Amino acid sequence: MKLLIRPAAEVAIKSKPVRRQQMRQLRQNIRKLLARLDPEIVVEGSWDRVDVDVPEGRGLLSPVLDELSRIPGISTIQEISVYPLVSLEDLGEKALEAYRDRLAGKTFAVRARRSGQHDFTSSELERQVGGFLLAKTDAAGVKLKAPDVEIRIDVRDDQFHVSHRKHEGLGGYPMGTVENVMTLVSGGYDSSVAAYLMMRRGLRSHFLFFNLGGQAHEVGVKQVASYLWNRYASSHSVKFISVPFEGVVAEIMRTVNHRHWGVVLKRQMLKAADKVAEEIRVEGLVMGDAVAQVSSQTLTNLNVVDRASNMVVLRPLIAMDKQQIIRIAHEIGTDSYARNMPEYCGVISQKPATRAKLHRVEHDESQMEPSILEQAVADRTETPVGRMMIPEMTLDDVELVNTPSVDDVIIDVRHPDEEQRAPLTLTNNQVIAIPFYELNQQLERLDNHRQYLLYCDKGTMSRVHAGHLKAEGHDNIKVYAPG
Repeated sequence: MKLLIRPAAEVAIKSKPVRRQQMRQLRQNIRKLLARLDPEIVVEGSWDRVDVDVPEGRGLLSPVLDELSRIPGISTIQEISVYPLVSLEDLGEKALEAYRDRLAGKTFAVRARRSGQHDFTSSELERQVGGFLLAKTDAAGVKLKAPDVEIRIDVRDDQFHVSHRKHEGLGGYPMGTVENVMTLVSGGYDSSVAAYLMMRRGLRSHFLFFNLGGQAHEVGVKQVASYLWNRYASSHSVKFISVPFEGVVAEIMRTVNHRHWGVVLKRQMLKAADKVAEEIRVEGLVMGDAVAQVSSQTLTNLNVVDRASNMVVLRPLIAMDKQQIIRIAHEIGTDSYARNMPEYCGVISQKPATRAKLHRVEHDESQMEPSILEQAVADRTETPVGRMMIPEMTLDDVELVNTPSVDDVIIDVRHPDEEQRAPLTLTNNQVIAIPFYELNQQLERLDNHRQYLLYCDKGTMSRVHAGHLKAEGHDNIKVYAPG
């Protein structure tokens, strides 16, 4: 079986030199990815098409079509049969073999393209084959405008091909023909869809993760990044960069007005992203913000956030509502990850500013110790996504305890403001309060022979930190999940 691939419309309208370069890159990407399925798959083409020859009898057609449907830069994938050009009568017979069963009760039109020297025109070919099919099938008739079935025939010199099924491609530009970006990812719906949309456009996208909750959270985000890269961008290598941000969070909470926590956190992330971007040479940062979705995403606050960066900040979801984002996540397969990924909201205040003033936010930031952010950037880890090893421990491995034993100690990891507003009181168990951002420092003071259950209102921070501590070998840490 042969496949005819047409580039996305935006590739087709480029100047010839640009188009040739983009088509050359597209062929390279297709060749690299299909070689993983079978090295004998042949990929050729010209300045306006890519031809793929799939060996018969190996069950390759379905996986090849699946792979091609996820490669940026492709508009359509057409299954075709290629024959030697003998006569128009023979051409009509081959078209009849391909379309006989599909024309019953349907209107149709024959669309022909030619290149080379022939003793017939494209219009003559269309009329003769159309008349032959009308006479030999139960078709409802010929309809040149908006027919039920289009029969496409491409004649090239001494060969012709008849098209069969057509499949939609991903669109966008070929990966490697547009600049590089870095997407700030959290593993939730928004950032994973934002990363996908950049890849679909043909932008090579590195992943930048700010670790606010330990190894367990990082494992989940790595899984999402690996999934997206393998499906949509594995023709090019990218990095997964993890920046330890717990210390920055703690500094924000100690020094910044609580109404500015969310805005300052995002500004600190952009400042860190700027430093990383400069070293790995990317031209833009990508965020999953949608206007007015949360308090930090009002236009006023987004403006304040963006002032922290010298780079262009791209927000592909800016005008989407949550249901649109979730629908795309379902279509691309990241919704199952997002549903089980904790939303880390430990720095969201009760009354966040929706129209923060830049000078006030900058005053708050001036109270922070700058070396903490610098150290976080210096302590980052960078891992090629293609070689990323996912630890066996995941969030699902964190044990939840509904009813604690008498000797269990409950650790309330909520922020002190939350803990004071709604203190946790248990009759049979000792409860101690250790804010999540101080948990690592205070862990050394705890008795290794006791079992500790972490608690927070929604169970997200407690699970994240319990997973982190378990990964570090603390088997006496579990999660208290009443009800």
